[in-house]
Amino acid sequence: QGHVTESGGGWVQPGGSLTVSCAVSGFTLVDPWSIGWFRQAPGKEREGVSCISSADDSTYYSDSVKGRFTISVDKDKDMVYLQMNSLKPEDTAMYSCAADNGVLAGGKCWIALTHGMDFYGKGTLVTVSS
Repeated sequence: QGHVTESGGGWVQPGGSLTVSCAVSGFTLVDPWSIGWFRQAPGKEREGVSCISSADDSTYYSDSVKGRFTISVDKDKDMVYLQMNSLKPEDTAMYSCAADNGVLAGGKCWIALTHGMDFYGKGTLVTVSS
């Protein structure tokens, strides 16, 4: 059974940057997996913000983060990163990663992001405030 573990959350001022990390275990990103990042703010529904396919490194971003967030994968370390720039107070949320087995290349990892993934992490809190 695979697991994903997030780290790197914290407090940052508006306009600042932060990178959160997702470590996978029990499987390897050398194989085809989709890794997604979700966030959930208090009182709001969970939102899928980005994903990457380890099959071809294609990516997807939601409109709310496009141009500000960058997702990347390090297959040697079995790590996925979400670099967040130009952060806004509305980006404050619990950020969690998830993994889905299979090939969703060509930017289609959003399908797993939308329809559910195999397993999810517990999350890391990101707070954007002055």
